[in-house]
Amino acid sequence: MTYFRFNMAASMACQAAVRGLRAASTKQLLGSRNQLARVSPRRWLNLQEYQSKKLMQDSGVTVQRFFVADTASEALEAAKRLKAKEIVLKAQILAGGRGKGVFDSGLKGGVHLTKDPAVVGELAGKMLGFSLTTKQTPKEGVKVKTVMVAEALDISRETYFAILMDRSCNGPVMVGSPQGGVDIEEVAAATPELIFKAANQIKRLYDLFLKVDATQVEVNPLGETPEGQVVCFDAKINFDDNAEFRQKAVFAMDDTAESDPLETEAARHDLKYIGLDGNIACFVNGAGLAMATCDIIDLHGGKPANFLDLGGGVKENQVYAAFKLLTADPKVEAILVNIFGGIVNCAIIANGITKACRELELKVPLVVRLEGTNVQEAKRILSESGLPITSATDLDDAAKKAVAAIAKN
Repeated sequence: MTYFRFNMAASMACQAAVRGLRAASTKQLLGSRNQLARVSPRRWLNLQEYQSKKLMQDSGVTVQRFFVADTASEALEAAKRLKAKEIVLKAQILAGGRGKGVFDSGLKGGVHLTKDPAVVGELAGKMLGFSLTTKQTPKEGVKVKTVMVAEALDISRETYFAILMDRSCNGPVMVGSPQGGVDIEEVAAATPELIFKAANQIKRLYDLFLKVDATQVEVNPLGETPEGQVVCFDAKINFDDNAEFRQKAVFAMDDTAESDPLETEAARHDLKYIGLDGNIACFVNGAGLAMATCDIIDLHGGKPANFLDLGGGVKENQVYAAFKLLTADPKVEAILVNIFGGIVNCAIIANGITKACRELELKVPLVVRLEGTNVQEAKRILSESGLPITSATDLDDAAKKAVAAIAKN
């Protein structure tokens, strides 16, 4: 394979793209008026390295020979089956920086090289079932349930290559660097002139990008062996969630073991949930309204515990599921419902609220602000329910009452 490059400084778009390459694997920060609250990102399909490599392999892209193991004995057997001069063992978690990570077993590094298959079993025993902490994991780390056992190859040259969607280009852009490896983010920050837009397609990776509706295909490093063979030594693929209907096989590979259980459960009911660090649950319709609700709660001295977005064509059973999710969070001391009904019928929301309050025996204060479609009928349903529901006239009033409710308790 021949490499094509233009010796040109990276555009701002490319620099931004490189900085965001690992965004799906990291915790994000939500800015508030007086503080920063850590939040979980929206759930995107995120595959393990071995899954991404399998997709590449199926598209004719050259990757190392590898096996996947769930136990130390399986890892040992895989190492023997490879019959390789050298073997690389990689912990499989949805986070970068594995090579520099630390296990709570005491083992340092989630990536190890060895020429002795027996050592693979020993190392796997110190990885599997233990938590690995890297710069991209929570402080408690992530438990490793799977390892990849692969043939190690000598690399005479490491480069970086990615294809990703770029808004400024209204389509996919190719990003390459003559410096690849584990510290590509540092390269991008310190020497942006080493990040280049590719001049030509690397055909098979680009074909894969299109075939699976990817938003990013990242290879770091894209290495060349002393024999001149070009190999994808690491792989990461992100996907367009809106393409799930035509990518059933890909989305069936989704492993939610490392996701927030509440976020995963919300997705099952077609709800969008983001966890925060406060104690007032925000139950809204629309991301913009959610942000405004969180902001006004903070303005009045409260702290949002989360926001849960119902979206548009909501059904009564989704409202019930939403309340079940919110009340399952032990941090929640009050619930604020803020609905502006356009597409949403407020009466459906009201019926769902009353059903949830009765069946779940709601124990925390509930403040409800409804406005828009069929709002009078909705208010009648709530007022005649006999339930301890506090009504609010507008968002500001709702936030004040939710904060006051917690202060009383």
